[in-house]
Amino acid sequence: MPILTSRRALLLGIPAIALTAGGVTVGAMMRSVPDDLDLALDKPTAAGLYRAAIAPDAMPIVIGSMHAWTVTVRNQSGAPVKVARIGINGGMPQHGHGLPTAPRMTADLGDGRYRIEGMKFNMRGWWTLDLAIDGPKGTDTVTFNLML
Repeated sequence: MPILTSRRALLLGIPAIALTAGGVTVGAMMRSVPDDLDLALDKPTAAGLYRAAIAPDAMPIVIGSMHAWTVTVRNQSGAPVKVARIGINGGMPQHGHGLPTAPRMTADLGDGRYRIEGMKFNMRGWWTLDLAIDGPKGTDTVTFNLML
């Protein structure tokens, strides 16, 4: 009988441990949306080298569909940054995952505007869009918050 009891304890104990560990992991990943979440789509970069603005090429943003965005980059005095490279990253802070695609800069549209293609949001919620801008003044970053 002790073998059956030990086996039952083992069979019941492993799922309980897994559920507890999973709950702790999910709890650590889940962050609440800040009350003062900055939803500006036009803002200075982290070190102040540039000012960046983002806009989807089509509205409304359709969940689960691929779409393009335009990023406008200006210098500190407001003049367009005509030569820049832009790296894109992002994800869902509350879920602990990144973007479901690998968006990239595909075109220089002139006048400090750049096309980003390959954007896709696969669910509603709080998303971040992180840009690394490499321009004449150096490399700087900016994070945009989106509520979809």
